[in-house]
Amino acid sequence: MNLTNGIEIQDLSWAYGPKPVLHHIDLSIRLGRFTVLLGPNGAGKSTLVALLSGLIATDQGKIYVRSHDLSKQTHSALALMGFVFQQQTLDLDLNVQQNMSYFAAIRGISRKQAQLQIQDSLKRMGLSDRTKEKVRLLNGGHRRRLEIARALVHTPEILILDEPTTGLDLPSRNGLVKHIHSLCADEGYTVLWATHLVDEVWEDDDLIVLDQGRVKIEGPVRKVLADTGTETVLDAFNQLTNTEDTASTNPQE
Repeated sequence: MNLTNGIEIQDLSWAYGPKPVLHHIDLSIRLGRFTVLLGPNGAGKSTLVALLSGLIATDQGKIYVRSHDLSKQTHSALALMGFVFQQQTLDLDLNVQQNMSYFAAIRGISRKQAQLQIQDSLKRMGLSDRTKEKVRLLNGGHRRRLEIARALVHTPEILILDEPTTGLDLPSRNGLVKHIHSLCADEGYTVLWATHLVDEVWEDDDLIVLDQGRVKIEGPVRKVLADTGTETVLDAFNQLTNTEDTASTNPQE
């Protein structure tokens, strides 16, 4: 077990009934790194996130979170991770503070401790002045920031986000990508960011390309470009997946 990894996945396969979705996945997510899971729609990214979150159980293979076996030490493993799923799960009729408090209560955090951690999480996401606003009145970018603040309220080490910029306009999308990169760089979070958008990949990131349920390549972006003999992430992606321009930069896709 490599202790420099936040997550290790070994020989992981999964199928919806007779339909295979993931095929013998082997991955390592390094501690303190921003890792992008890049793949077209239908590549298996959301299924992989669901397996990491424990929403679905593994059929084959192992997932270790900081050396904790997710299938056997589920509580310990999940406590180390915070999740933001593709579909928003906020209660629109509650305000920002109420959404955070409800989630903290589910996590079993005492009321006194929750208040401190909620304030800290909201500050991280630039939402400290919006505690009394109903979520329904927030724009898409602020709703996403609230979901991320909520995912951080139990102080996880690892943040996992599945297509977090879906439906956001370009300024909101770019702002969110920049903010989470800053959390990773400045505060040492380990981030796994699943997306189909090439322009959300930065040159200092680690990159995993997933296509049709298979890992095509993984490693630092510079190494991926060197190994594929390409100059851009888009060129590498197209080469690895035998596609052209499928990793769109359109934030509405």
